[in-house]
Amino acid sequence: MITPLHEGLVGITTLDPELTARMLRELFALPIPDKSTGTQVSCDLSECVPAVYRADAALLYGDDAKNKLGVIAEVQLEQDKTKRLSWLAYIANLRARDNCPVCLVVICPKRSTAEWASLPIETGHPGLTLTPLVIGPDNTPVITDVAEAVGNIGLAAISAITQSKHPQIADILATLTEALDSLDSDVARRYAEYVTVALKGDAQKEMERLMASETYVYQGEYAQSLIARGEVNSLLIFLEARGIALSDSDRERITTCGDIARLELWMKRAAKVSTAEELFV
Repeated sequence: MITPLHEGLVGITTLDPELTARMLRELFALPIPDKSTGTQVSCDLSECVPAVYRADAALLYGDDAKNKLGVIAEVQLEQDKTKRLSWLAYIANLRARDNCPVCLVVICPKRSTAEWASLPIETGHPGLTLTPLVIGPDNTPVITDVAEAVGNIGLAAISAITQSKHPQIADILATLTEALDSLDSDVARRYAEYVTVALKGDAQKEMERLMASETYVYQGEYAQSLIARGEVNSLLIFLEARGIALSDSDRERITTCGDIARLELWMKRAAKVSTAEELFV
């Protein structure tokens, strides 16, 4: 089952591949060229074999065939023996599909899961042993310096989650929210959303409190997006209660609307119309 924590970590990893590259270079010294572009590629790695193999995310770095490097990112919240059987297949299939070296990075918020994931996987072939690169509480730093966070936003965002139980979590989150202001406001807002949904308990409440302060432009946009999301959900529930059928395009038009004034107008019309067409007149 996909959880908010799982979804948030995958979102952080794939939101900006170049910012993720900074994190991977710092944590594992991966040979990703400084000026190479990174793209998110299909995480369906089953083209080469009959079975279905789908990773959480796959990133491809490099501008030409000689410098390409594939990175498979897996979020692992608990131990799962079947994953240790499929990870090698992920690597082999991405390597065959994109004709490049590939490495596996496993993100584990829990220390016990990180320790399990980092164990070598014996394949049975002499000399072929897979040791996953693991991101967990023990190798992600506590970042409370804004300049450090600005220099590696991807790592700062992941660390805010892996260090969510650290005594300094309030300082960690305050540092992250200030550092996010250095990014494009839309990118900053999405990082904040992913971190917020991935956190739990007091850490999540503290992140929500910081976001509600609207100190920075992106925080105001974040607040507006929450209001719009609430308007969308209310409108859909109201239309369903009234028995007004929505086509896929009607539903997409509503769910992708971020204009609060327009959503409020549609809500008022929803009380009187008998068809979806009338709603959008």
